[in-house]
Amino acid sequence: MGQIQLNQVTKSFGNVQVIPPLDLTIEDGEFTVFVGPSGCGKSTLLRMIAGLEDLTSGQISIDGEDATDTPPAKRGLAMVFQSYALYPHMSVRKNIAFPMRMAKMDKAEQDRRIEAAASALNLTDYLDRRPGQLSGGQRQRVAIGRAIVREPSAFLFDEPLSNLDAALRVGMRLEISEMHERLKTTMIYVTHDQVEAMTMADKIVVLQAGVIEQVGSPLDLYNAPCNKFVAGFIGSPKMNFIEGAEAAAHGAHCIGCRPEHITVSTTEGLWQGTVGVAEHLGSDTYIHIHGVPGCDPMTVRASGEFTVKHGDRVYLTPDMNHLHKFDEAGLRVA
Repeated sequence: MGQIQLNQVTKSFGNVQVIPPLDLTIEDGEFTVFVGPSGCGKSTLLRMIAGLEDLTSGQISIDGEDATDTPPAKRGLAMVFQSYALYPHMSVRKNIAFPMRMAKMDKAEQDRRIEAAASALNLTDYLDRRPGQLSGGQRQRVAIGRAIVREPSAFLFDEPLSNLDAALRVGMRLEISEMHERLKTTMIYVTHDQVEAMTMADKIVVLQAGVIEQVGSPLDLYNAPCNKFVAGFIGSPKMNFIEGAEAAAHGAHCIGCRPEHITVSTTEGLWQGTVGVAEHLGSDTYIHIHGVPGCDPMTVRASGEFTVKHGDRVYLTPDMNHLHKFDEAGLRVA
């Protein structure tokens, strides 16, 4: 079991409240991602769940039991940090075994769990090496292995991939997702990278200034953002926002349209603009277009075969079935 409930949880540092009263339920076996810009409170919230930060007020329950004042080691949770936090003088085997040794677990059971974790994480051939002999991705797998052997109710990941290069991040993202499918254990994952959130989560929690802006599945947030902040944060490249007369014509203060929902042509269209930078990615081309009234620049996704050059005049037509409307406060207009 691994259900986690937060009831009216708050956190203040001195007179500054960084987490206003907050309610959230994370279901057993769910992969939940906390996402938001730097300073939004996502890591603080994770540390409060882990017991590494005291609550100012409110309650945290784990599997229906009040864990608000329970020490971190007794919460049945395992945390994987941004830094690997491995002991450099110990072998991989001893690093993975460390929490079990501290718990004075039977040696045979330790060995069983180490072998199982190493097999799941492709570390069997590296058990006798030291961390300095491993790549960054392998070291992160060791840190995850050390968490797995504790057989926790939930795993807590605090930006675990941010120290890796782009290729390793993609690989580790897949490995963590595969691990979740195998273990079916609750996982809470903190990241500022909305691509990680979209590709890994069952449920995304979008935070801004300690406030939950929206909770939902990746596609729920992508297709039906509740406000302009969520609309602009979820999606890469981000949504285009158009203000002024064009928005007013649709009964909104601002309208949004994603790059893939705008057709670009060299002959005709609703809007006109001038090509700036065109990013050719093979299957797709992202074109940054200047001079569109109310939105400068506008980003459009075209096929990889669509060729334009800097300074070309182009015409744009939005898909009216995929327009997002927002009022003056930035809230979604039904």
